Amino acid sequence: MDYLNVNWLAVVLAMIASMALGAGWYIILSKQWLAATGRTMEQIMSGSGGQATPFIWGAAMQLVMAYFLALLTPMILGEMSVTNAVIVGIHLWAGFIMTSMILNHRYQGASWSLALIDGAYLLGVVILQGIVLGLLG
Repeated sequence: MDYLNVNWLAVVLAMIASMALGAGWYIILSKQWLAATGRTMEQIMSGSGGQATPFIWGAAMQLVMAYFLALLTPMILGEMSVTNAVIVGIHLWAGFIMTSMILNHRYQGASWSLALIDGAYLLGVVILQGIVLGLLG
């Protein structure tokens, strides 16, 4: 298997789409998200190395997520399609993303509402990335 043999344009566009989803998601839920973190926006931004740093990391991690969704979908289900990519994305979310988030949040003492807000967003990410990747092949 050639691990670089994915549609890189689709991967980048999936990352951009999921970042746009995040912008809308967290604008709509900003007050609830901040309350769930137990911190202020100033506290969050002061500890992150600058205001752009979280967004740079976010884009990089979502690029990785889109790459692996593009790589694993045909390996698991035989071909890239919207349905297959969404199915694989949801399974990866349920088996790895959400379980890891809950595990970390329980050790950190984070609120369940934070897990719900962030977890639902990441479910939206894998679904939207699956749609983009499936449409572009």
